[in-house]
Order: sequence, then structure tokens, then C-alpha cells
Amino acid sequence: MAFKSAAPAEIVPTSPEEILLTLPRRTIPGVLLHQGEIMRSYASQAVSEPDVALQLPTGSGKTLVGLMIAEWRRRKFRERVVYLCPTRQLVNQAVGQARDQYGLTVNGFTGGKREYDPQAKAEYQNADRVAVTTYNSLFNTNPFFSNPDIVIIDDAHAAENYIGEMWTVRVQRTRLQHRVLFEALTGVLRPHLDGHDFSRLTGRWDSNPEDRRWVDKLPTPVFAEIADEFSAVIDAHADDLDIRWPWSMIRSHLAACHLYISATELLVRPLLSPTWQHAPYQNARQRIFMSATLGSGGDLERLTGRRSIKRLQVPEGWDRQGIGRRFFIFPDSSLEADDAVTLRHQLMQRAGRSLVLVPSEQQADEIREDVKTNLGFDTFGADAIEESKEPFVAMAQAVAVIANRYDGIDFPGNDCRLLFIEGLPRAANLQERFIMLRMGASQLFNERVQTRVLQAIGRCTRSLQDYSAVVVSGEELPDYLADRRRRVHLHPELQAELEFGSEQSAGTTMADIIENFEIFLANDARWDAANNDILRKRAVAVQLPFPALGELQTIVGSEIDYQARLWQGDYEGAVEAAESALGNLTDSDLRGYRALWHYLAGSAAWYGERAGIASLGMKARSHFSLAKRAAVDLPWLVKLARYQTPGEPSSGRSPRLLEQIERVEGVLERLGNVTDREFNKRER
Repeated sequence: MAFKSAAPAEIVPTSPEEILLTLPRRTIPGVLLHQGEIMRSYASQAVSEPDVALQLPTGSGKTLVGLMIAEWRRRKFRERVVYLCPTRQLVNQAVGQARDQYGLTVNGFTGGKREYDPQAKAEYQNADRVAVTTYNSLFNTNPFFSNPDIVIIDDAHAAENYIGEMWTVRVQRTRLQHRVLFEALTGVLRPHLDGHDFSRLTGRWDSNPEDRRWVDKLPTPVFAEIADEFSAVIDAHADDLDIRWPWSMIRSHLAACHLYISATELLVRPLLSPTWQHAPYQNARQRIFMSATLGSGGDLERLTGRRSIKRLQVPEGWDRQGIGRRFFIFPDSSLEADDAVTLRHQLMQRAGRSLVLVPSEQQADEIREDVKTNLGFDTFGADAIEESKEPFVAMAQAVAVIANRYDGIDFPGNDCRLLFIEGLPRAANLQERFIMLRMGASQLFNERVQTRVLQAIGRCTRSLQDYSAVVVSGEELPDYLADRRRRVHLHPELQAELEFGSEQSAGTTMADIIENFEIFLANDARWDAANNDILRKRAVAVQLPFPALGELQTIVGSEIDYQARLWQGDYEGAVEAAESALGNLTDSDLRGYRALWHYLAGSAAWYGERAGIASLGMKARSHFSLAKRAAVDLPWLVKLARYQTPGEPSSGRSPRLLEQIERVEGVLERLGNVTDREFNKRER
């Protein structure tokens, strides 16, 4: 057999933007101005930084930028580069774009590692090809990608949902395989819950909106008291369940975790994901985070577990122009519930293909059945289209119904012109819901919630040429989008689209909504006047920053230090880190978050006293007292009374009264605060 010839030396340009010009099979002439600008910024400012974030809006060619940087580093430094996407569909999409548009060969890795192509594995290990795979392929207990030099995280705003799962145990009452374990754990919890809350865990939960919304947290001292019994119960069941891997990650670190409770789920996780414990991620020379929205309040650092990330900002000019055109429709502003369902049928018939996003699989099943019964259209779920969306796109009439997923699946161009979002929840998990609803610290998640909303409404508008109608309904999202107080924090283009949509949806009829939708769908001269109205609104809109972002950014390093120290069992260090964070939390808008950090400081000190550090006992009681005083109107903090400093004066407020006020606030929020339609209906 003849010996193989050595491969010719690869061309290594001075900047990532020049890589494209070395690829003869490309079908695009070159990089766009803004793409070249951010790649030059990266090459001149960030090559040696351990953590870098690139902000590139949707439709600005983020994938090209990421892959050119990946290929440049692979060639220049002979580095193993892993490019991470949230889903298999986006992996396949990125590999296809690289091949068909850029003329670049990269290797996609999906499925289990035993299914990976041997040649592709060798090419990655030898730094001969960039690897494109899912977050889960890196963030698991035994990844093939165990030694990457560079980790590029696309859609970094979605990372926490995937990264956090590695250290999150969910026991779900609604899943048959979890039910026995859920019931066993509720037995462990019973002595520590009042009768009403325990009944929520064992009785009907779906008939009462308050029960569906309810979330609680077991105070740290109580969780410590039951930790051994709690662990023994999970140990007896975990090997046969899908929780066995995350349980193996946190079992020895329960002092650094929290137990959250709802009517349908028990959740155990640390406050922040200890990503520094995961060697493939921690030991990489550089982590590059790419997102349409990076924020400025430290949220990216909290999501990814990095103390400091160098940001390369959005290129000039993208601060006012949006991506594509959206026509918002708010059926609840004018129509009764039955009419809103009829409207959905009518719009689906006219659009041909449509996408429906809902918060639960139960709702997804109900809509699929409704579509099949009343329209006769084929329906697709996330699993069916994640591998490839071609079967859906190939059909003239079809509906994709996706449960509890608001990013990672794109339908640009003619793929889909109609998007329904029904009930997007603000909180993605019980920890977020607890901090928002029970601790009054929703300011922490302002940017995160906004990013989720932006991702959801942008599923069908991925470029400047795209246009899609967005039909918004449910308990929380219509209020969020229609509320002028929140709207001022959105992009000027989106502010204008929402204001126009709200005006068109108020005091109208189903016939008018359908006619407007047909005009929008035709996208002809009849739509021009409406579009000009949106442009006029955009010209005067001003985007304001969220309050207290500076303080939230300042303390993020201390927050990560707290979690790291607690994970190691260094209780004194954890208390010091918490107190450092508290020293910079002074904004009145953050009083709920300040109360939370006093509680966290007290919890670490309480564990320290329990471990034999007597000097921390007084600190524990002091911080628990300060937590109550920081937010005296939060009923959950009343539970800390037994752990506070002896002789601490009462707040003078009845715990039962505070709980009643909290419930009334929840009912009013559920009824909506933008229009009074639901309130009037309830009143009648």
C-alpha cells in the first residue's frame, strides 16, 4: 500500500474575518461590515482572555462569526475547539450553514457518544476539525469532550437551562416513574409543613390557580435536620431513575443546596451552578459566550459561573433597528375565551403552517387534539422537529406545538408566518419562582425574563426579511408585554410593534383581527401604512436600563465566591463572601434580594456553628434577624423567627395577615393589571 502524503499546510490569516476568503467553496462573497468589526475586536482585544462574550443580535450572522473564530483558533494555535448549541436541530443547522454557505467542513456530534463517528472523533482530538455539538454533550458526568482548549457557547442566554441541569434534581409528581419517590419524600417533609401546604403536595393541584402557583422553600436549618433521611430515600430509588446522575453530583454537597417545593415538584439545587467543578469547562483556555443579549447586571456570570467576562458589545447601528417585522395580536383584549379559540383556528387556516409555544405538555396535548379534531392538520412536537424541521416545512398545512421550550428551534423565512405563545411563565424553575414571588427579588431576573420573552417572540423572525404574526395569550405574558412600565426597557423596534399591536387589539372584533392578519400576511401595499405607523413609533421610543444593574454587576464575584466556598465546606469564607455582597446591596429596589443574602449568610453561619465554629452562631442569628428586617412584609421570612437573636423585637405584623396579603396579590396579578376584563368577569 502506498504511503499517505502529508496534508498541505493550512493558511492562517492574521484575523478570523479573513478565514472566509480562504474557503473556495463558499457561496457568500465575504463577511458583512459589522461581522468583520467584531471579529477584529476579538483578535485585537480578547484572544488571551479566559472568558469573552460577543453580543450579536439575531439575524446579524452570529453563527458565521463564531465558526470563523473557531476555525481561526484551530488553525493558528492547533487547539481543540467545541462549538456548543442548545439543541440537535441547531447543531445540524450550524453544520449545514458551515458546509453550504461558508464552504467550511466542521463535524457535528449528536446522540450518545457511542454513536459518534470514529473519524470525526479523531479529527477533533487532533485539532483537525472544529466539533459542533449540544450543551449536554459537554455538561454531563462522562463527556467525550473531556479536554477542549476552546469552548464556544452559542445562544448563551439559554445556557443555564442546560448547564444547571447537571446539578439539579427534580422529582416530579406528574411523571409516573417519579411518583413513588415523590410520595416517599413528601412523607419525610410532612412534620415540617403546615396542614394546608402538605395537602397541596398530596391532593388535587390542577383545579386551583393558587395551588398551581404556590412555591415554598424548606429553611436551611430544617433541610439540614432531615438531610440524612432525605438522602436515604433518594438513594433507595435513584439508580432506576433519570435523576441518578445529577443526584451523584450534589449528594455530598447538600449543605450548598436548597430544597424548593411546589404542588407538582420537589427541586434540589445550589443557588448558582458550580461550573468550576466541571473540568472540561473549567480547564479550557478560553470560553466564548455568544448571545443576542448579554445584559449588564451580572446575569451572564451567574448563569455560567464565571466571575468576570470581557464583553465585546453590539456593533454600532444595531441599537435601534430590529430584526424582521412582527404583528402582535392580543386576543384577550377583546375576545372571550371561546372566541379566542375560534380565532386561533381561523388564523391557522389562513397561515398554513404555524407554531404554538405552551408551558406544559398537558397544554400541548390539548392543543394537538384540538387541531386534529377541528382542522385536521398534522401536528409536530419538539422531538419530531429537533432532528430536522424539513417534514414540517414540507407540508402546506401543519402545526408545531412545543411544550416548555422558548428557544433553540428556528423557523425563518417561509418556514412559518404565525406564532402563538400561550402562557409563557416568567420563572423557568422553582428557584426562580421562589426568589421572585416569595422573596420579592424579581429585580434580579429582569434581564433574564426579558431575554426569554425576546427569544420566544423571535422564533419566526430570524433576519431582516422575515415577518410573522405573534398571537399572545395566557396568564402572565400579555400583561408583561402590554405594560408600559416594562415596555420602556425593551428595544425601540419592539416597543413600537407592541404599542401598535395593543392599539389594534383593543376594542375590536374577530372579523377585524382576521382582516388585519390577512393584510399583514399579504405583505403588500396595504400593509405599508401600518408599517409606517410602527416606524414613527420607533423613532420616538427610548430604551431605558433596568434599575440597580450596576449593583447587581458589582456583587456577582462575591456571589460566586459564596457558592464556591459553601461547596467546599468553607463556612467562614462563605459568610465573608455573603457579607461582601451585602456591603454593595444598597438600592431600595433590591431590598428583597438583600433579605435573601442575609438569609444565605445566616445559613452558612448556621452550618459553621453546627460544624464546631462557635463564633459563627451569633452571626447566624444576627443575619436571620436582619433578613426579616430588610423586608418586613415577606411572610416567608417569619419562618426564621426561631433562629433569630434572642429578644429580637417583633415586626408587629401578623404572619397570617402577611400570607393573606401575599395570596391576594397573587390573585390580582393573575387577573392582570393592564385591562380589567378578567377582574370584572370574576366580580360578576
